[in-house]
Amino acid sequence: MLELAESYALLNRSGKTQRDLLRGRTLINLFFENSTRTRTSFELAGKRLGADVINMSVQTSSVAKGETLLDTAATLNAMHCDLLVVRHNLSGAPHLLSQKVDASVINAGDGTHEHPTQALLDALTIRRHLGRLEGLLVVICGDVTHSRVARSDILLLTTMGARVRVCGPATLIPPEIERMGVEVFTDVRPALEGADVVMMLRLQKERMAHGLVPSAREYFRFWGLDAAKLAWAQPHALVMHPGPINRGIEIDSAVADDIEHSVIHEQVEMGVAVRMAVLDILSRRGPGNE
Repeated sequence: MLELAESYALLNRSGKTQRDLLRGRTLINLFFENSTRTRTSFELAGKRLGADVINMSVQTSSVAKGETLLDTAATLNAMHCDLLVVRHNLSGAPHLLSQKVDASVINAGDGTHEHPTQALLDALTIRRHLGRLEGLLVVICGDVTHSRVARSDILLLTTMGARVRVCGPATLIPPEIERMGVEVFTDVRPALEGADVVMMLRLQKERMAHGLVPSAREYFRFWGLDAAKLAWAQPHALVMHPGPINRGIEIDSAVADDIEHSVIHEQVEMGVAVRMAVLDILSRRGPGNE
């Protein structure tokens, strides 16, 4: 999948498209949570492959009037769409939909569970810059407890042979996360020593109870990434962030915009290529796949 995504990245940079691959296929973006990067990149990916793309606005749909997820699934199934991209605030919602619709279902983020295509684009970005994933040391820092990105990245990167460390306040580290094969730190300095990749996470205040973190100023002092902390990592270390960025809370603007280390904008670019690859592969396999 990463090899195919790489070919789409090169194709996109050349300005060319493959408008015939998904011609006659229908892709529906069903987002129960707000999104800019993910929804737009799936829309671009679908259109660049020639699909008919429909963005369903949940706020103005029957869901807002009380329709259940299963009723929504029955409605979508009657429309005979081919590809269904789902983001939902409840973990497991895309899996449930995949059992109720004939379309191929793609998880665009479910609750605090997973965000598979984000992990794929992160892996592609890393590989493009460092040439490999195996043997690299990746540090994921911040609100790990509420991050579906962290979970998917841990699964993918450890599978591909990378070493992964997670770091953050003890209140934002999930219990027993060591079982996922990661090292756990609450102190940034030892966590960052020798890191090839530093991936910062957004503080998801909308998902957390009060009192889990100190003030924003104190959080940045201890766990926010600035130039002084980045110096503890490898000289070639990449700086990543799934977005949206809270500047001055989890990352300093100077680091986020540092062209020598930051690949945050390239992550967005690779998101389109990865999602084109996902749509391509699922369209070959036919409906009924998640």
